[in-house]
Amino acid sequence: MDKQMNNKSGLLVFILTLGVFGILNTEMGVIGMLPLIADTFQVTVPQAGWTVTIFALGIAVCGPITPLLFSKFDRKTIMLIALGIFIASNIISMFTESFAVLLAARAIPAIFHPVYVSMAFTVAAASAAPKDAPKAVARIFTGVSAGMVLGVPAASFIASEASYATAMFFFAIVNGLVFLATLFCIPAMPVTSRLSYGKQLRVLKKPTLWYAVGAVVFTNGAVFGLFSYLSDYLKNVTGLPFTIISVALFIYGASSIVGNILAGKLLASDARRTIRLTPFIMAVVLASLFSMGNHLVPMLLIVLLFGILTGLSSNNSQYMIANSAPEAPEFANGLFLTSANSGTALGTALCGIFISEMGIRYSVAGAFICLAAASIVIFWATHSYVPSSASDKYALTEFIS
Repeated sequence: MDKQMNNKSGLLVFILTLGVFGILNTEMGVIGMLPLIADTFQVTVPQAGWTVTIFALGIAVCGPITPLLFSKFDRKTIMLIALGIFIASNIISMFTESFAVLLAARAIPAIFHPVYVSMAFTVAAASAAPKDAPKAVARIFTGVSAGMVLGVPAASFIASEASYATAMFFFAIVNGLVFLATLFCIPAMPVTSRLSYGKQLRVLKKPTLWYAVGAVVFTNGAVFGLFSYLSDYLKNVTGLPFTIISVALFIYGASSIVGNILAGKLLASDARRTIRLTPFIMAVVLASLFSMGNHLVPMLLIVLLFGILTGLSSNNSQYMIANSAPEAPEFANGLFLTSANSGTALGTALCGIFISEMGIRYSVAGAFICLAAASIVIFWATHSYVPSSASDKYALTEFIS
């Protein structure tokens, strides 16, 4: 019986991971082909960049809203609707000749991105025993990392070798496969313990939740604020050619997958210590990046460590928010997505100020400020923190029994 439960849980988490990978492909894949989009639709590259911006804004705004609105409905049904919208969006993007239609086709799935991803976190955690929940969630984060590591270069390669429309078809195929796997391999997942919207919103009164939100904002600000300028840092400080920069970025992405796997084990064994120590280890890595930025071999090692800590930090952040409001899991995970995107915007802006005033090398200073703030808020967030073991309330017993 235990083996059967593990097999069913493993299949569920695998499909969810593939689903998150496909959705991240749609979100992030266009980054590598902005010049081709500009040529295809006869717009400038900055205008083409709106295909990325409008998606990010949609996630930031809808992060806590749409998961809350759909929290009462059967999770399988909602996931199929979200995947169907992503498929339709990709098909429209394939055939349209209007840039305005393309932007609309990017904006609509962004509304449903938080629904699918937040449910994926919730369902993955609920499908495992409480002590193994962090490991299950870490596998979902592997889909996020893989979407960036594999999806972006794959989409860029397909677009450059074939066409922009072919790359969009690639996105549609991936989402279509997940749609079929969800339809035929996952049973209905009704929500048996339904909370009113008012009761879910009451979690906003919990100070611990707001500490966790602050921790996510500042942690993401430190990590992804610096990452936004990492390629420019490697070019102008380390002096790497673009071919080596691509290798370095691949190392970063691949090592973040390692960080996800490591996070699952560490959070399952000692969550509080893991969450508290990570910012201090990150500080050492950032100091090394600043002091040894012009040395090739040390920088590749630093990028490797930075990637591992990125994966670890992302899991820490989701763990804090999810366990600060376990009674409203979808709403909490939606808050995580909004907080993470807001932090990325904050960190990118802050690091950009230092770059404008002092040069690219001092982008690290912006990351340090965010990291210092994150360390303080993390201490508050974990001071009275008691990990939840009530993951059985997610009502997946029909699937895993």
